[in-house]
Parts: sequence; C-alpha cells; structure tokens
Amino acid sequence: MFYEAHSNEHGLRHDPFKALVSPRPIGWIGTLAADGTPNLAPYSFFNAIGDNPKMIMFASDGRKDSVTNVEATGEFSASLASLTLADKMNASSISAPPHIDEFDYAGLTAKPGRLISAPHVGEAFAALECKVVDIFRPKTISGTESGYILVIGQVVGIHIDPHIVTDGKIDMAKAAPLARLGYRDYSHGAETFEMVRPTWEDEA
Repeated sequence: MFYEAHSNEHGLRHDPFKALVSPRPIGWIGTLAADGTPNLAPYSFFNAIGDNPKMIMFASDGRKDSVTNVEATGEFSASLASLTLADKMNASSISAPPHIDEFDYAGLTAKPGRLISAPHVGEAFAALECKVVDIFRPKTISGTESGYILVIGQVVGIHIDPHIVTDGKIDMAKAAPLARLGYRDYSHGAETFEMVRPTWEDEA
C-alpha cells in the first residue's frame, strides 16, 4: 500500500505513522515551575542528538507545562524510564493542572539536581541534568510553523546507579529501558544482540 502523508488516507483503523517510527526512547522530563512546583512528564518524541557535546531533545505537541517551565528556568532533567518503573511512568503522563506535582502523584521521589534546580526521578537507574540551548517550532515544507515545540538541551551532569553497570558498560538486561512503539504498545531493551561494524578494506 501507499498513501500521501498529507491526506492520511491509509484506510487502516488507526494511523500507522508512530508505529513505523519505532521504537522510540522515552524522555521522562523533569522540570521546575517558576513558583517551585515540580513537574514530571514522559515524552516519546525524544532522543539524543550527539555526544560531543552531549545533547538531547524532546518535542511537545503544543505548549505544555514542561515547555513553559524550561522557558522560565532554562533547565530540565531526563530520567531513564525502565521496565521496573513502567506503571509509575504511565501514571506521570496524566494531563494534570500546572499546580499538580506529578512526582508526588505517581509515588516517585523528586530528587534535586547537582548542577541544575530541576528535579529527576530518584528511583530511576539513571538521569541526565540538562541546560536548554534552544527552543523553537520546526517549520513545515510550506514554510509555516508546525504545532510542535522542540526543546534542545546540553547535558551537564549524569547520574548512574552502579547496579546497572557490568564490566564497565550499562547492562541493558538490568536497565531494561522502555521504548514507545505505536498505539498503546511499549517494549523494553532487556533482550539485546551485538553486531560489530564492518571495516572497509581497500583491495586495490
């Protein structure tokens, strides 16, 4: 089958786009409101940009509390959403008013950062402390602004629980990072396999 994306006439019961661009890591974004209220929300449009310097991004469908908070403070955290915390991650996705502390609602600890004020999930196996370097709305091919707000942060601090480290590497079987698939489906990275990049040998 083929269909033009702008029409979205795929003939299926549900839009397949998100299922095709998967798995997507979950950015469990922690922020602090201007009045000091902690905020926690999972974003499936999230990823690393590069590692020198270390930068990550998340995209919000419209202006939500996370975006409002990072605009005000210039900081956010990204905690590792693992299989062991799946239910609590889901609980923190509730669309709550700005004065609600999702850390408290989900039964999680809002642990203060070392280099930033924004809290991260104390129970998470790992967390990144970030400072905002850019916030913007990507443009469409017609030149108009999209409804998404892209937040880019530079990682300034990294927390890792030694429990998930084996032989000097993050042990995915222990970390079991959650990923969003399509629809209401999730997966985790506990089952992995290794491949070594081939080396080009010039036989000339």
